[in-house]
Amino acid sequence: MKKILIADDHEIIRSGLNKFIEMQLSHCLVDEASNGDAAFQKIKYNDYDLVILDVNMPGTDSFGLLSNIIAVKPTAKVLMFSMNAEEIYAKKYLQLGAKGYLSKAASNKEIGTAINSILDNKKYISENLRDVFADEAMGNKKSNPFDELSNREFEIVQYLIRGQSVGEISKLFNLHTSTTGTHKARILKKLNCKNVVDINLLATLHKVAI
Repeated sequence: MKKILIADDHEIIRSGLNKFIEMQLSHCLVDEASNGDAAFQKIKYNDYDLVILDVNMPGTDSFGLLSNIIAVKPTAKVLMFSMNAEEIYAKKYLQLGAKGYLSKAASNKEIGTAINSILDNKKYISENLRDVFADEAMGNKKSNPFDELSNREFEIVQYLIRGQSVGEISKLFNLHTSTTGTHKARILKKLNCKNVVDINLLATLHKVAI
């Protein structure tokens, strides 16, 4: 019997996915976690055939969490599940070792396809994302400046977009304010922005704003 872990801070999402899997995949046993810490502990001490991981759980560095999961379970099959624009976010998670990226707006059919594909040892990306990657490879799509950011910088820029201060971000990531300030300076330089207002405008243009 296949074992699946659903990690999402919204009970309605966990419940809905659990019910869907129960109806569509009777050979699966489903476990749940409501935050990143709980998910990591479950993954550390259990072997799951698939982990469905929410990108935006409060208090969770999803890039760091995914990296830690792959570090302790190199063969882990992780499907990222998010409302964030896949053409912006998916590439980074796939580079870190995720087996797929799925929008929460996906149809039941697509959710089923994604789950079955990864359980069958295949990777999953949507048709839209395949088109985006193809356009980038053929030079038909302008590069996204946010792709130049490191994973940590990309995490921080999301909180800057939300209007949080350097001090607030430092507490969230347990960083010294000077370290966060340095990250912010590098972000501004890489994005060729003068301030957070410019970052917000650029984020809106590239659909990065959350």
